[in-house]
Amino acid sequence: MAVAALFEPFTVRGVTLRNRIWAAPMCQYAVREKDGVPRDWHLVHLGALAAGGAGLILVEATAISPEGRISYADTGLWNAEQTAAWAPIVAFLHAQGAKAGIQLSHAGRKASVWPAWGGDRHGTMATDDGGWPTVSASAVPFPGYAPPVALDAAGILGIVDGFASAALRAVEAGFDVVELHAAHGYLLHQFLSPLSNRRTDGFGGGLPNRARLLLQVVAAVRAAIGEERALFVRFSATDYTPGGWTEDETAEVAGWAAAAGADFFDISSGGNVTGVRIPLGPGYQVPLAEHVKTAAGVRVSAVGLITTAHQAEQIVASGRADAVLLGRELLRDPHFPLRAAHELGAGVDYWPPQYLRARWPAA
Repeated sequence: MAVAALFEPFTVRGVTLRNRIWAAPMCQYAVREKDGVPRDWHLVHLGALAAGGAGLILVEATAISPEGRISYADTGLWNAEQTAAWAPIVAFLHAQGAKAGIQLSHAGRKASVWPAWGGDRHGTMATDDGGWPTVSASAVPFPGYAPPVALDAAGILGIVDGFASAALRAVEAGFDVVELHAAHGYLLHQFLSPLSNRRTDGFGGGLPNRARLLLQVVAAVRAAIGEERALFVRFSATDYTPGGWTEDETAEVAGWAAAAGADFFDISSGGNVTGVRIPLGPGYQVPLAEHVKTAAGVRVSAVGLITTAHQAEQIVASGRADAVLLGRELLRDPHFPLRAAHELGAGVDYWPPQYLRARWPAA
């Protein structure tokens, strides 16, 4: 059997992934107990993706603190109970042959909102309903949300420490990869973009200052996780509006982040402002990933409306990206990687034995 590019192993630091088809972090808003502790839904949801053949499972945006949650239904990694709950989930992913990653996040001015589903209320959750005050680079609200408080020096230091502490807990839980969420308008992205960062101190103004928080977080997390585990950064490569964050800035900061200890870059887009036109279409973010890869000389993944085996194979085989991250397609078909191997004529040896009878007949 031929080895398709999608099914070539890929090594990042001390982590070797069995293929280049990875599960994107997808918010589940499933912690109805409001304590950040993952439960059965997370085991079944993530476990199905691992059994389906994905090389890497990136767990949804997981808050570094209670105040960093998007909503009360988010997962967290700020205490020992959460760490202990993640450990058996990670062990199950490993038992299926997948590597486990976790996306660490602070939502900043987009925190304290009602969950995206499970209710009929939207926008900022008032304190009387269980919400909490939000913070950001500047006191500039996300459109339609409550105004945040600009972080002071002590608050910024607390953010750095919070990411490092959560990363250390990720190591304790057994995760192979830690990803920093600097995309989709959350706190690290809020510092990067001049649309949300209007500071006049050492964390605002020019690009080196706006990138300072991210680079401090990268260095602190690298120190926390050691040299063997892989460190990813997810960027939104553009704000899609004049005066906003751009793909050229993304590439430059990716290079700086690599020098500070990051290994790999997960390229998405948008999320920091509303009212923009996003050019949705098959693989619409692949050019952004390709630009960052070429301009910064770093390794990247592409994400966004990648839905077929041949499309994914072309992206990786052409060198436009080193891997693909799938979201909606894996929700529709958790066994997409096994199906892709069949469609591309690639031999893989990680079908679950319980499912061998369901293999497609050889062509």
